[in-house]
Amino acid sequence: MLLADFGTGQVLWSLFYFFFFLIWIYLLFLVIADLFASHDLSGWAKAIWVAALIILPYIAVLAYLIVRGHKMQQHVAAAAAAQEIATRAYI
Repeated sequence: MLLADFGTGQVLWSLFYFFFFLIWIYLLFLVIADLFASHDLSGWAKAIWVAALIILPYIAVLAYLIVRGHKMQQHVAAAAAAQEIATRAYI
């Protein structure tokens, strides 16, 4: 009975919601990883960000991307440069 009521449009909406949920989970882990890799934040600032991620997860992830998005990009660029140096040293 349940399968008969589940139409194509409902399947597409379910896939849509699932896709955006996976994107949000990916962003959450990306923010947490960047948060703990940041050496320019104090322990208290990290604790406040983690508390915000637990209490208001959607708003905190968006706020982190807005406030510290440029630092995330700098951390990624520094990691890529360090990886390039390590690769050239190995070769």
